[in-house]
Amino acid sequence: MKKYIVQLLVNAIAVYVIAAILPGAYVSSYWIAILVAFGLSLLNLVVKPLLVIFTLPITLLTLGLFLLVINAIIIKMADGLITGFDVHGFFTALFFSLLLSFLQSLLHGMFGLKED
Repeated sequence: MKKYIVQLLVNAIAVYVIAAILPGAYVSSYWIAILVAFGLSLLNLVVKPLLVIFTLPITLLTLGLFLLVINAIIIKMADGLITGFDVHGFFTALFFSLLLSFLQSLLHGMFGLKED
């Protein structure tokens, strides 16, 4: 449980930093960034596997690149669910998801939160 909370806070830092530097992305406060990190973890746990299963043929056809689109859809879903978090446009969501993946990997490596 402690590890999950630390991961959540690290992910919230990543969300907050990306929203500060990416034009078209906005987080109103750090508390909202924590809520976004929690919301993204729930969406990735529940919705993303369903989207991957339903889009498996196109994902295989594009050699997995369609997963980037699925990640952008998850970001847009979080945008719609959480007040105070705005991502304007699909391509902003796509860049947000790419930057989030990169920054999460970097921060998790720095804080020793790699998967077991």
